[in-house]
Amino acid sequence: MAVRERVRFGEAKQFIGGQWTDGGTPIPVRDKYTGEVIGTVPEARREDVEAAVAAAQEGAKAMAALPAWRRAEILRGAAERIRSQKEEFARLIAAEAGKALKWARAEVERAIWTFTIAAEEARRIEGEVIPLDAVPAGEGYFGFYIRRPVGVVAAITPFNFPLNLVAHKVAPALAAGNAVVLKPASATPLTAVRLAQVLEAAGVPAGGFNLIFGPGGTVGEWLAAHPGVAKVSFTGSRAVGDRLTRVVGIKKLTLELGNTTPVIVAEDVKDLDWVARRLAVGAFYNSGQVCISVQRIYGVRRIFEPLVETFSRAASEMVVGDPLDERVDVGPLIDEREAMRVEGWIQEALHGGAEAVAGARREGPVVWPTVLIRVRPEMRVVREEVFGPVASVLDAEDFEEALAAANATEYGLQVAVFTRDINRVLRAIQGLDFGGIIINDTPSYRADHMPYGGVKGSGLGREGVRYAIEEMTNIHMVVIRPAP
Repeated sequence: MAVRERVRFGEAKQFIGGQWTDGGTPIPVRDKYTGEVIGTVPEARREDVEAAVAAAQEGAKAMAALPAWRRAEILRGAAERIRSQKEEFARLIAAEAGKALKWARAEVERAIWTFTIAAEEARRIEGEVIPLDAVPAGEGYFGFYIRRPVGVVAAITPFNFPLNLVAHKVAPALAAGNAVVLKPASATPLTAVRLAQVLEAAGVPAGGFNLIFGPGGTVGEWLAAHPGVAKVSFTGSRAVGDRLTRVVGIKKLTLELGNTTPVIVAEDVKDLDWVARRLAVGAFYNSGQVCISVQRIYGVRRIFEPLVETFSRAASEMVVGDPLDERVDVGPLIDEREAMRVEGWIQEALHGGAEAVAGARREGPVVWPTVLIRVRPEMRVVREEVFGPVASVLDAEDFEEALAAANATEYGLQVAVFTRDINRVLRAIQGLDFGGIIINDTPSYRADHMPYGGVKGSGLGREGVRYAIEEMTNIHMVVIRPAP
């Protein structure tokens, strides 16, 4: 691999009320491939959380007072500044998240679009006229509703998309006229620091955006449970999401949680090589650390063996190594502990009778793209979210059996079906219980303006800028009766 210049960031601070402030104990942030420390952030103390929420409460007043065109200009300015720093953002993401540089660049481009879409949506937050005379009691009355910002939004974000998943919470919140307190993942906080610098330069009022750091079990819970917070938006594990439902109190809550993402490949597909290459990207980009990463692939029996052959070949052709190398497709997991966990799940499946036709190899924090066959539904690699570069190919007797197997999960975020048969497409749409159904592409597809979210154990509410704005505003109903 080519030698690359390493990323250095240095000592960062909190951003509270428009000021960069010190906090508690420094948290080291490591290059996920080399393990070296590239920067530090201060862990928030209880008083820092209180200060951030208090600043956001004042900032919410300033944000709500801004006209829509001004909020739009701030967001557009943020998008332009991210674009001007695209390579710096991408290299930082590659270092602190371990994401291959090509995918880090794609994430930055998506974040630019997320802020751009938010700028457009800020101009068209609308209400609706309600025909009250639809019932006798409404005769002579006029009704309509408007949407107003909720106030303070707490955004708690994961490590796997340290810019764009932050953007999906911050940009809609600001577009709607809210203030934000962001707590990013402790493993990847430096990208959020750079974003805070961008938002400050773009003209977000003091207190409109605040940034604190620390563990979810302390800082995250203090923030989510704070009575000054009106809305919590969380992306992460199901276990933490379940915990948050018990601690947030009476406030609005959006949860983007996990999935055991299934794909169905019907026997009528024309270009199996193309399908296999798409599945390999969907399964292994960002080392499989994506909540809609391809995990369970159901091949209808007539094409099962060629599907295994083409998919395992595509997986084996992916380049593994230093994420800052231009040629690399798959970098490290977020830390060696996670890599060891994934390796343990693979070994557990192999000891239970599964067979690895690609990968099943680990070196430090790096796990090679792994393809398993002969797995059983009760195995963890099938039943639970792997969140690593592991995909299983399962044999289905026919399309109906594949539909039933795909649905046999406690999760329901996104699912994909590859077929050229419109009747199968319609049966899939009607029969699959998932928040998103993708036809003829991988379930990891997401356009940043579409409604995105799951059912069952995959979460509550929807993201996608317009839909997040709806979650971050309150309806205020107005009824007018003419004066006598």
